[in-house]
Amino acid sequence: MILKKNPLFNPSGDTEVRLRRMIGGNTTNLNDFNNMRYKWVSDWYRQAMNNFWIPEEINLAQDVKDYPHLDKAERTAYDKILSFLVFLDSLQSNNLPSISEFITANEVNLCLHIQAYQECIHSQSYSYMLDTICSPEERNDILYQWKTDGHLLRRNTFIGDCYNEFQSRQDGFTLMKTAIANYILEGIYFYSGFMFFYNLSRNGKMPGSAQEIRYINRDENTHLWLFRNIILELRKEEPGLFTPDKVKVYEEMMREGVRQEIEWGRYVIGDNIRGLTSGMVSDYIEYLGNMRWSALGFGFLSENNRSEPESMGWVSQYSNANMVKTDFFEARSTAYAKSTALKDDL
Repeated sequence: MILKKNPLFNPSGDTEVRLRRMIGGNTTNLNDFNNMRYKWVSDWYRQAMNNFWIPEEINLAQDVKDYPHLDKAERTAYDKILSFLVFLDSLQSNNLPSISEFITANEVNLCLHIQAYQECIHSQSYSYMLDTICSPEERNDILYQWKTDGHLLRRNTFIGDCYNEFQSRQDGFTLMKTAIANYILEGIYFYSGFMFFYNLSRNGKMPGSAQEIRYINRDENTHLWLFRNIILELRKEEPGLFTPDKVKVYEEMMREGVRQEIEWGRYVIGDNIRGLTSGMVSDYIEYLGNMRWSALGFGFLSENNRSEPESMGWVSQYSNANMVKTDFFEARSTAYAKSTALKDDL
């Protein structure tokens, strides 16, 4: 199924909701908030808009003091994981507009545009963290570690090549692979990276960084929800994209994502970070893979870790932005957004 880019102006587009499709439709591009085929978009949109926040609201004064005194292993992991997250969010903010050019449901495109905006905020957050806690030379070294660290480059290549494939050939299958890659990025890579910052915080270090990550995490919950729904809608509308051979490709992508994340965890965290072990990290990543794949209706990837490992129960507690109390003089209340954190039940 070859996809055609949406025309910007299309007066002959379909106006009936029943004719609207995720891909391959005939869209008018009119942003109609009153007539939506995909009813879940309304809740998603309101949640995403209520999540509004500004990176500089969070005080990093303690982080400035803590960063030079991190253990060598903690400092190395902090730098490498942040470099990975910066690259992923940058990739997202550039790839999402490419996807939206071929999505023919205007309400879903609204969501993709909001997500792209939020990914820019996340990139700004990482820059704010680096500008605050280290010198310009250290900052640039961290930002571009993906060019100098072979392991990190391999990680970025896995997702980047998939996105590039869609750039060179726009059909239903490459779009689905891009959606699965996005789902892996949002639901496994980000969550695994966030966990490290929460561990620092529970050890009394870098509290401002953890709070920045909490806000980002709250956004990523909605992004994960969005792409899960896109995939599920495509499964209903385009069964040809979910034949056993194609599902096998998606499953292998998920398995490869889990394998790479476990290898990465052993590389940057290993058994050198207080409060974490390579076993804990591997169990958590395996759990994330199981949860994400089963949420698409395909069962589990592994017999092990089908529920949250007991040793990692603290992660979800630390990730709830609205449960964290802050000093009024240090930062605004985390309830600023007037929204509840979207429960990650995917």
